[in-house]
Amino acid sequence: MISKATSKFIRMSPQKARLVVDLIRGKNVNEALMTLRFTNKPKATREIEKVVKSAVANATQKSENIDVDALFVETCFINEGPRLKRIRPAPMGRAYRYQRRTCHITIELGERE
Repeated sequence: MISKATSKFIRMSPQKARLVVDLIRGKNVNEALMTLRFTNKPKATREIEKVVKSAVANATQKSENIDVDALFVETCFINEGPRLKRIRPAPMGRAYRYQRRTCHITIELGERE
């Protein structure tokens, strides 16, 4: 692991974010960013792209002589964050509960030889 970046409490379902993260696992950083740019899940790709760029910035900050083209997505995963409980009005004065889910995005980059 060369560098790591985490984004927490993202207002998005972890299940939907995992669909996008599975597409970039093990890919080169430039290839992963291009995949994210053309994937049709706008909210998930925007947040995951931010985390990938942050991990690249962390790698360059840690060591100046690192080759950015040799970096690849070593591990990436989505954990579930706390759920926000909300209430929706229902017929006859009742109320239905529903949950707004959040997620934590973690991406670790490695360097290929």
